[in-house]
Amino acid sequence: MLVRDADFAADFASIRHVRETVFIDEQRVPRELEFDERDPLCRHVLAFDGDAPVGTGRLDLKYGGKVGRVAVVATHRRAGVGAALMQRLHEIAREQRQSHLWCHAQLTAAPFYERLGY
Repeated sequence: MLVRDADFAADFASIRHVRETVFIDEQRVPRELEFDERDPLCRHVLAFDGDAPVGTGRLDLKYGGKVGRVAVVATHRRAGVGAALMQRLHEIAREQRQSHLWCHAQLTAAPFYERLGY
């Protein structure tokens, strides 16, 4: 597995694939709510298994260090992908001297974030 920084415009197809698979198809989030005006302003990361995108997340530095849209496709959950995405988002925050991070997550994801100190 490889986790790397993503460019929202250049990597949109991979980001879209993961988020649509997880949030729209699986969790039934309305399509019009999934992608928003904040996306181009955020720092994004992607996880790949070979050439296949399997996870993504974003960090909104201009919105107080908000972590969001963290998603891992079902076949790769519980394999450390989410933690690796979060590690890179934390590194980006440190590089940008963002001392405080926060997230607004689904209740089912709360234990994951709590294990990471949220």
